[in-house]
Amino acid sequence: MRRFLRGMRALLIVALILAVAAGTILLLHSPVFEKGGGYELYLAPHSSALTLRTDDPARDKLLCPVKGESVRYDGDEKDALIARFRAKVLMTEEAAGVVNYYCFSPLLGEGVSLYGRTVNLHIAVSKTQTAVGTPLIFGGF
Repeated sequence: MRRFLRGMRALLIVALILAVAAGTILLLHSPVFEKGGGYELYLAPHSSALTLRTDDPARDKLLCPVKGESVRYDGDEKDALIARFRAKVLMTEEAAGVVNYYCFSPLLGEGVSLYGRTVNLHIAVSKTQTAVGTPLIFGGF
């Protein structure tokens, strides 16, 4: 009987370890942003050459090696995004009616070097919508 109980305890410990590992994997691969329009995953580290548009970013992040992601929202969501990610705006630029905010967030992973600063959150705001990406928004807006 003791042998049976030890075996069951060992199986329970293994099952618990597997459950924690699965939960960790799911957390690490969950989408950074809440769903909006046009969710994109970037599979190449520094360009839009391998962009995957998806309606199910959680599933696709489990299946693909993702280097970045972005999403679009209606209206100006800049302040809400900066607050949510506790981001510090490092620099801004304006071009063609779009204001770009290059930020660093302690809640996000590695960034890219841009003008000598580490950026891991990029917010672009036009008259009608906001795009946000990490580490940058690749492609057009």
